Amino acid sequence: MNIRAATPADEDAIWHILKPTFRAGETYPIPRDISRADALAYWRSPGHTVFVAEDAGTIVGTYYLRANNRGGGDHVANCGYVVAPEAYGRGVARAMCAHSLEQARERKFTAVQFNFVVASNERAVRLWQSLGFAVAGRLPGAFRHPRLGVVDAYVMLRSL
Repeated sequence: MNIRAATPADEDAIWHILKPTFRAGETYPIPRDISRADALAYWRSPGHTVFVAEDAGTIVGTYYLRANNRGGGDHVANCGYVVAPEAYGRGVARAMCAHSLEQARERKFTAVQFNFVVASNERAVRLWQSLGFAVAGRLPGAFRHPRLGVVDAYVMLRSL
């Protein structure tokens, strides 16, 4: 798997990956009807460095890396990851997370914090824990899941 910085030419592939996840509304607090333009603007927000994961020349995942906060909190990184549904179970998220931890270290961050991990996304929670993240806090009833109703979200943290 090759992970590289995204380019403007990757926008169609990134939208192909983001669209089903955002439309499902089960893992990101993003409006389910978000437009392509707004989704890409969110993913490529100022301050986000965006990467794509390629497998045999096909983009199968994307993530962003940014400072979690400005000023006194700018030493902690934040990331968001999405994998194409057709690539689930192939280690794409694990590879992107490992890559993001390396990138965060290179940028002199001292920790990575996930601000809003939907608790019902058990596969992601297990993956992040296997990569050294711990639940630092629980946000009771913070997410309206389209199938499960109101569920908790976690703040997860890992030192670098």
